[in-house]
Amino acid sequence: MTTTTTFRPGPAVTAGSAPERGPAARRARRQRVLHWIAVHSIAIAVALLFVLPFVFVFLTSVMSDGQAMSGDLWPDSWHWENYKAVLETDGFLDWWKNSLLYAGLGTLFTVCSAIPVAYALAKFRFRGRRTAMMLVISTMMLPPQVIVIPMYLVWAQQFHLSGSLWPLIIPMAFGDAYSIFLLRQFLLTIPKEYIESAKVDGCGELRTLLTIVVPMAKPGIAAVALFQFFYCWNDYFGPQIYAAQNPASWTLSYGLESFKSAHSVNWNLTMAATLLVMAPVCLVFFFAQKAFVEGVTLTGVKG
Repeated sequence: MTTTTTFRPGPAVTAGSAPERGPAARRARRQRVLHWIAVHSIAIAVALLFVLPFVFVFLTSVMSDGQAMSGDLWPDSWHWENYKAVLETDGFLDWWKNSLLYAGLGTLFTVCSAIPVAYALAKFRFRGRRTAMMLVISTMMLPPQVIVIPMYLVWAQQFHLSGSLWPLIIPMAFGDAYSIFLLRQFLLTIPKEYIESAKVDGCGELRTLLTIVVPMAKPGIAAVALFQFFYCWNDYFGPQIYAAQNPASWTLSYGLESFKSAHSVNWNLTMAATLLVMAPVCLVFFFAQKAFVEGVTLTGVKG
């Protein structure tokens, strides 16, 4: 028996094909490197725009009185005692405590009150649900300055709480429109099958909320908590209205204005105080930025 072998010629290889592939690959690698440099150069330039003001504040805070705001960008000698002088300023530590009280309780009350309302608006089906949601959103359009006079009269004359931060903290236990809206949008992204499975297993609404919904909504809750913490920590209008007449109830945001007026020529101390006011917010965002970004990204996926 004779075996026949069929020869199939492959693609023709010319003398110039191999050298052509070499320069093309090198050009592609060069373009990728240039693209990487261009993208990261823009990122570095944008990052410097945000970082340089903080660097300027820090360097000025460790300068001497004579060198601060003199045009020198680098301190001749490092004066760390400026921070000690700021902390020893009469009332500064009290402002810290008041800011922590205001931001801490305000964030806790807001989160605890917004979660059940957002859960009801997101997962319950009842008559008037859309109307209730529209009412919540409409309150976000009402500036606080519009109702500040009647609210102040109520807290001052009826409850006698003027000169304290409680008129700002107590209302947060009854919900915040923006927090409710943000959490409701996030809870819409949680599949209803999880909730239905919990109810089949015998869980009530409260147990379902605490054991199923809240653990799955941690990114959204973290975003709401951070937003509220930043708002309370930086709030200047509220303490000015309710606590201005009582220096013992001042917060850092309001007390910093008084500190700047008292040390208007000591820019090194003013910058040191400013950095101490900003430090907690920067630290909180640095350690919680992953949950914060995830919560903001996933919020609003469904309408």
